[in-house]
Amino acid sequence: MRIRRTRHLLALTALAALALTACKNGTGVQDEGASQPASSTTNSTTAPPTPATSATTGATTGTGTTTGKTTGTTTGTGTGTGTGTGTGTGSGTSTTPAKNPPAAAAAATKTADPWDPANRVTCNGSNTKVTAQTLTRPLNHMLLTVTNTGSKVCDLFYYPALKFDGAQSVPPVDEDTQPQAVTTLAPGESGYAGVRLSAADGSGEGGSTSKNLTIYFQGMDPGSDGGPAAKPSLPTGGVYYDNSLTVTYWQQDMEDVLSW
Repeated sequence: MRIRRTRHLLALTALAALALTACKNGTGVQDEGASQPASSTTNSTTAPPTPATSATTGATTGTGTTTGKTTGTTTGTGTGTGTGTGTGTGSGTSTTPAKNPPAAAAAATKTADPWDPANRVTCNGSNTKVTAQTLTRPLNHMLLTVTNTGSKVCDLFYYPALKFDGAQSVPPVDEDTQPQAVTTLAPGESGYAGVRLSAADGSGEGGSTSKNLTIYFQGMDPGSDGGPAAKPSLPTGGVYYDNSLTVTYWQQDMEDVLSW
């Protein structure tokens, strides 16, 4: 009997050891009775995805449904505010500084210098108004006034070439009246020339009276044609002239003519 109990005890001990080993290996036999829910904790290096609500800057791309208020900065100056679902994209209004115009456009908008010789024209009968006025002082003199009526600066070259009725040639110029520079007229400005009609002491010869006068303009080269002539009105009854007829160069200042 003792031997049988001993064997029975050894068998129970062996079964218990076997059961303990199976549990350690995770393959143990569970009780077939009422089961209990298994509870376990598992360590993982990857966290499960979690829905999030976020505020983003610029263009934001999200997964799932995202509701947010975005503030974006675009190229230039300005801010934008927008609300989106899913992939959030900020919207806004920007102010971009104007770019410098191309060199060609800038050159086109540049105002031409009216005093540049390349932008000036010759004064003549087409772009001026010419008047002829007899003077009491100096005696037997006449004042010619040329006013620029055009839109460009014009040059009065040298001196006027006069042609009275019946005259055989144009009168000579008094070389002592030559100015230091060409007389130049801006739009609206006037230039002047003087005409000595006859000798004050009556020493002149070949006197004649003329009721018509034609004034010819010179170009840049002496004696060249400067363009259309002018025909100013003369006083009623005309003007008397003799072989003392002489003219001055075109002058910028009227006083230079009146003192001649």
